[in-house]
Amino acid sequence: MGNTDKFEMIANMYDTPERIEIAQVSADAIREYVVDAKSKNAIDFGCGTGLVGMRLLNDFNSILFLDTSPKMIHQIKQKIADQNLENADTLCFDFEKGSHSGLHADYIFMVQVLLHIHDVEMILSRLFDVLNEGGHLIIVDFDKNEKVVSDLVHNGFNQEELTDIMTKIGYRDIQSKTFYSGSKIFMGQDASMFILDSQK
Repeated sequence: MGNTDKFEMIANMYDTPERIEIAQVSADAIREYVVDAKSKNAIDFGCGTGLVGMRLLNDFNSILFLDTSPKMIHQIKQKIADQNLENADTLCFDFEKGSHSGLHADYIFMVQVLLHIHDVEMILSRLFDVLNEGGHLIIVDFDKNEKVVSDLVHNGFNQEELTDIMTKIGYRDIQSKTFYSGSKIFMGQDASMFILDSQK
């Protein structure tokens, strides 16, 4: 996945107060779209150190923490071990390099991950294949922001354009809204975040 090497370098100092706060508001936003999921399995896609998924563990039967960075996965493994968690597992895998046919989930959520992905449509297609019938993909990311100029990440997303891409892939019942604004939260710029829920 895009920028894995950058995340490898910051893994052991990733959990800053700012990131923890964003993870909390993101987890709360995701929880609003999670219905009756105590028997359902989820994937925290591009989980980083698991800041979001750890807050949602009680909402699901199990969560698989998936990331391309071995050092990020090491951090989440440590948290799972320290807390003796039974319903959490990890996988280091890069969906930009291939599909994973053995993987299935009722819910996939990805928080500030899509902006790092070069070929958005391809990844969303591969995640569509992973979802069980009726499963949900929930995306939390930045609204399009013209002030952000970077070679490393997309400068956010237009919700309608993203909805069009996902509809073409086969996602349905897509709904999205902006739910959070903060100062200097996106590459040093003031920005807003949206949540998008979709179903297979």
